[in-house]
Amino acid sequence: MTLPASIEQARFNMIEQQIRPWDVLDPKVLELLSVVKREDFVPEAHKALAFVDMEIPLGGGQCMLAPRVEARLVQEAAPQPHQKVLEVGTGSGYMAALLAGSALTVVTLEIDPQLAAQARANLKKAGITNVEVREADGAKGLPGEAPFDVILLSGSVAEVPQALLSQLKIGGRLVAVVGGEPMMRATVVTRTGEAAFTTAQRWDTVVPRLQHFAEPSRFAF
Repeated sequence: MTLPASIEQARFNMIEQQIRPWDVLDPKVLELLSVVKREDFVPEAHKALAFVDMEIPLGGGQCMLAPRVEARLVQEAAPQPHQKVLEVGTGSGYMAALLAGSALTVVTLEIDPQLAAQARANLKKAGITNVEVREADGAKGLPGEAPFDVILLSGSVAEVPQALLSQLKIGGRLVAVVGGEPMMRATVVTRTGEAAFTTAQRWDTVVPRLQHFAEPSRFAF
């Protein structure tokens, strides 16, 4: 499969027709979307879909999120140049690449060994040096290296584990898509004190589940 004749035109169209209309207006995020080459993180078999408004299969039941969802999650995360970011669910490495463009360092956790290896290769090829890909169960986070300024979950969860919230710095924020089909919400949890958190639900979407996160019982007693 081949990309359109003008890759840059396709990228421009993705940003202007899909991403900007979805309230992604942060100039820094829009700039990153234009310079981080999404097509380099898409599996060879799906290159032609690199700029299409859809999820792209990565194998093992995992996928790249639709471009507008990725962009808006990065806008919510809003890492700063001095900040340390933890991502859960590396996938192809594209989200980590976007985060790395604004953050000091990014550690990203991927449970699938093949995807972790591919993401490392993609990031290396892209010349991104401030991301470390680890093969690990992201539901536990990285308690030994906490606290983090930003934690981003690149997939949905039924609820945010307390174990991850406890790895936030005071003033730090966790961004995740929370809930169950047909209604999930992009959620930002900010740690405001040692045991104090504020939660804001920003917008509705539906994205695939991250692996190994607990599902609550369907029955309430």
